[in-house]
Amino acid sequence: MIPQGARALMIQGTGSDVGKSLIVAALARAYTRRGLRVRPFKPQNMSNNAAVTPDGGEIGRAQALQARACGVAPSVDMNPVLLKPQTDLGAQLVLRGRVLGNAGAASYQRRKGELLPAVLESFHRLRADCDLVVVEGAGSPAETNLRAGDIANMGFARAAGVPVVLAGDIDRGGVIASLVGTHRVLDADDRAQIRGFLINKFRGDVRLFDKGVEEIEARTRWPCFGVLPHQAAAARLPAEDGMDLARWTRQEGARRMPGGAVRIAVPMLSRIANFDDLDPLRLEPGVTVEMVPPGRPLPGDAHGVILPGSKATLADLAFFRAQGWDIDLAGHVRRGGWVLGLCGGYQMLGRSVADPDGIEGPPGTAAGLGYLDVETVLAPAKTLRAVTGRDAATGAALTGYEMHLGVTRGPDRARPLLFLDGVDGQGAGQAAGGQAGEGAVSLDGRVAGTYVHGLFGHDAQRAAWLARWNAAPGLGSYDGTVEAALDELAEAAERHLDLDALWAISR
Repeated sequence: MIPQGARALMIQGTGSDVGKSLIVAALARAYTRRGLRVRPFKPQNMSNNAAVTPDGGEIGRAQALQARACGVAPSVDMNPVLLKPQTDLGAQLVLRGRVLGNAGAASYQRRKGELLPAVLESFHRLRADCDLVVVEGAGSPAETNLRAGDIANMGFARAAGVPVVLAGDIDRGGVIASLVGTHRVLDADDRAQIRGFLINKFRGDVRLFDKGVEEIEARTRWPCFGVLPHQAAAARLPAEDGMDLARWTRQEGARRMPGGAVRIAVPMLSRIANFDDLDPLRLEPGVTVEMVPPGRPLPGDAHGVILPGSKATLADLAFFRAQGWDIDLAGHVRRGGWVLGLCGGYQMLGRSVADPDGIEGPPGTAAGLGYLDVETVLAPAKTLRAVTGRDAATGAALTGYEMHLGVTRGPDRARPLLFLDGVDGQGAGQAAGGQAGEGAVSLDGRVAGTYVHGLFGHDAQRAAWLARWNAAPGLGSYDGTVEAALDELAEAAERHLDLDALWAISR
C-alpha cells in the first residue's frame, strides 16, 4: 500500500565520485518498476556535460539519465542550478535551464544562498506531481568550510525536511574513516538529518565486510541500508563529467580490436564539454576511441580525429596549440585522415573564432585551425534545442540537440554536413522539403564540423558514420543498451539494498 502524498529521500556522499548519480538512477528505476511515480532532483550540479530539456532548457546530463530511469522526460526543475566551469576560478551559472551569467568561485560561494528559494520552488513543483523524489547531493556534506549558504547538501536537506542516506565508496579505500569522519565533523543538527548509510562499489564477497558495517554502525549509530557491489553496467551509461573521463584513461585505455578496427583519437581539451557524444562509439566493438591526455601527441596511426565540444573555445584553442596537437593534426590530415569537429571543436576548425563581448573569457579573436572556410562570432544568446533531420551525404536519419553560443558563417557552409527539420540554416544550403543545412564540410570531404550533439546515439546515423569508416556496426540499439544497463542497476539495488527500509524513512 503506497501512502498518499509525495515522499523524498536524499543520497549524499562522503566525497565526489562515490557513485551518487548511479545510486539515484538505480533507485529511480527500481521504485519505478515497483509502480511508483518517481522523479530525480539535484539542487546544484557542476558539469560541462549537459542535456537539453523538451522546453529548451539545460540540465546536468546525470539528471537527464535519471529522468530516463523514471520513464519521464527531463525537466529544468530536476536540476535548477547548474554550474558549467569555464576557468579554474569561474563558471557559467545556469538557473532553471537558462544562463544567468558568469560567476567566480568566491563570489558564488557568497551568493549561493540567494538561490535557495528557486531551488525549493523547483523541488516542490516536482514533488507535487509524483510519489517519490530521489534527491542527489553534490560533493560531500563533510566539506564544512562550504556549509554557510549551502544549497547542495545539508542546507537543502534541512530547508526541505528531506532525510539523508550517506553513501561511501569502498573501492577507493578508507570507507570506514570516510563515513565515521563525516559523522564526526557534522554539527548535531546536520548529523540528525542522516538516517543511515550504504556502501557502494564493493568487489568480491560482500559478507567479508560484515565487521566493517558493524564498526560503522557502532561508531555512528546509523543503520546500514546495504552493500552495493561494483556494477559493470555503469560503463554502458552516458558519461556525466570529468570523473568519467578520468576513468577512461585509467582503465584499459581504448579497446584494441584486431584486424583493422577504426581508431579514433580525441584530444582531452581543458574545458571539454558534452563528451558523452562519444559514448556510443566507445561501445562499438569495431571502434577504438582513444582519449589523448595533455602532454601526449595525437597518435599517428589514428584513422580519424574528433575535436569535442568545449566550454571555452578560445581558451581551448590556445590549449590545443600549447600541446602541439595542431602540428599532429596537420600531419594527420596530410596522411589522409578524416577530422570531425563537434560544437566547440567545429568552431576551432574554422578560419577564426571571435569573442568580442568576453562571454567565455577575456574578449578577443584568434585564428582557427583553418581546415574549414568558416568564421565564428560568439554572442550572448545561447542556442538550446532538440533537432531531427538527416545526413546530407547518406540521407541517414538523425536526432540530437544543439547547445552552443555563437554563429558560424562561411563558404564551406554551402556544403552542409546535415539537413535539419524546421531550423534556420543561417545562409547554408537548403534541401528539398524545407530542411536547412547545418554544419560544414571541406572541399575534399575529409574535414567536417557540426553543432549537433548526440549524433552517434542514433543507430542509423552511427551506422552511416561506421560505413564511412569501413566498419560494421556491432552494438545494436544504443537506447536498448542504456535501458538494459538501467535495469541491471535496478536489479542490483533490489538484491543488495533494503528498498522497503529506504521507502519507510522517506518523508
